[in-house]
Amino acid sequence: MSTPADVDPLSLVTVALFRGVTNRDDDLLLWQHLLNLQSRVRDYVRVLGLELVLDEGEGFAYLRQRDEDGETPTIPRLIPRRQLGFGVSLLLALLRKKLAEFDASSAEARLVLQPDEMVEMMRLFLPDTTNEARLRQRIEAHINRAVEMGFLRRMRGSEELYEVQRILKAFVDAQWLSDFNARLESYQRHASGLQEGDEA
Repeated sequence: MSTPADVDPLSLVTVALFRGVTNRDDDLLLWQHLLNLQSRVRDYVRVLGLELVLDEGEGFAYLRQRDEDGETPTIPRLIPRRQLGFGVSLLLALLRKKLAEFDASSAEARLVLQPDEMVEMMRLFLPDTTNEARLRQRIEAHINRAVEMGFLRRMRGSEELYEVQRILKAFVDAQWLSDFNARLESYQRHASGLQEGDEA
């Protein structure tokens, strides 16, 4: 049976990228393979209409469809577009703001949050409700969705702690963040238009 040592590193790297985000902290050897082979990876995925996004400073890499910059796609999409609901969009926006504040004020490398902190972050922008259990259930669903998308990761050994992944900075850029206050006002208007019991 083959072991990772027997397998071509290019295969290991490309398979990992097709499965999702590759983080430096998850596998240092795989990350080093990616850095060494990035030119070959770029050539390989370009044939499939994809491009490699690699941020050495933040330590993450992923594949995206090449037509995301507005180019007319010439081949069918391999990576489907993801439609985010209001609740998940709000959570990601608040996490991005939290990460910017953390980077500006802390020397620590990792921003780790508890579910209660994320509930309090979102509460102001969701419809008032007397059903606290339902509110938490909804927000926990948003948190789980963010985990599935790779923006949050459960800390090993604790299901009650989540690390905010720095790939979030690639999806919510500095310009987007500068418009954040306007976006929050939009979220608040959206929330005020919802009635208790509406899905957020």
